Amino acid sequence: MKLLLKILASLGVLLALLALYLTFSHQPDDFPAGSDSEARLAAGPWSVASFAEVFVDRDRPTQPNGEYPGDDARSLDGNVWYPFEAEAGPRPLLVFSHGFTSSRSNGVYLAEHLASHGFVVVAVDYPLTSMGAPGGALVEDVINQPGDISFLIDTLLGYSAVSGHALSGKVDAERVGVLGISLGGLTSTLAGFHPKWRDRRIAAVMSIAGPSNFFTADFFATVDLPFMMFAGDLDVLVPYASNAAPVLEKKPGAELVTLAGGSHTGFSGGTALLRAMDNTDALGCWSVGRYIKPNQESQWEGLFGPVELGIDYSAPNELCTVDPLPKTMNVLRQQMIARVVITAFFEKYLAADSVVQEAASAFLSSTSVTEIPELSYATSTAN
Repeated sequence: MKLLLKILASLGVLLALLALYLTFSHQPDDFPAGSDSEARLAAGPWSVASFAEVFVDRDRPTQPNGEYPGDDARSLDGNVWYPFEAEAGPRPLLVFSHGFTSSRSNGVYLAEHLASHGFVVVAVDYPLTSMGAPGGALVEDVINQPGDISFLIDTLLGYSAVSGHALSGKVDAERVGVLGISLGGLTSTLAGFHPKWRDRRIAAVMSIAGPSNFFTADFFATVDLPFMMFAGDLDVLVPYASNAAPVLEKKPGAELVTLAGGSHTGFSGGTALLRAMDNTDALGCWSVGRYIKPNQESQWEGLFGPVELGIDYSAPNELCTVDPLPKTMNVLRQQMIARVVITAFFEKYLAADSVVQEAASAFLSSTSVTEIPELSYATSTAN
């Protein structure tokens, strides 16, 4: 018994030391004192409430995958964050999509911040592309995820119309946005722009380090929506030069925010625990590389429809071909910047108050690049 107590005491000391390390080590530089960036990083004026739910779409099946036999429905384990106060609604709705072999938990830091600034945010684990998917993660199931987004929009708008529900009166059907990291950025882009799959209720789209090299200008030409690509220039999973930078030539009015020294996985909340690593993309390459191999022939071939829809299936697979990996910025700093940029983008296009919209627009195009040296902003001049 005494030995057990000593072991438990030792474990307690180790856990306490680990907690101190995680709390105080490798802290990022603060934004300038008194700056607009510092103010935007603070929690917003609304108290944040949340609930968990398994959203089940009984009208759409989940395909078989390896030893997994499939299902007649699509089950989405999810969470919703929203402004708690009664006077908070109706508010804009945002659907967050996680990356490949990831989960909704990696977007919590964004969801909580956005909800404190007046947004209703829903995030789910997709059935076959999330971490721990039955049968192993299946990247091709991304084509079903725009339908999942539409189902979530339907569901939350329905909740808003129900008296007594936590979301009663809190969701504005005219102000819907989508955002996602990596494969979630691709999902968001498909939901907003795909000529066949897009949801016409979506009013703004943000892709955070999302693949886009196989989309041509024709893909974006069917609908005029606000679109931002937000990426790090040292991304080794979805290389910046072939995915993020070209959007300015493909999409009229597109906005591109670039983080000098930013990684791919640095946008995922879970990497905060790994901030001592020189480059957390090493972990991302291992996780994704179990299912997608560098230089492998395209797994997308034919998935997104005919080339006439603006799809270039000849785009190369450049996943994790950089060796050695470069040293990247502190992931906590990267996530600080992500909070303020993402919130400002959706305030610019979905806020009800024109003063808030104008302030957000000014922050993105000028103030942010003055106050945050790693950040650059550009907008498209393409016709």
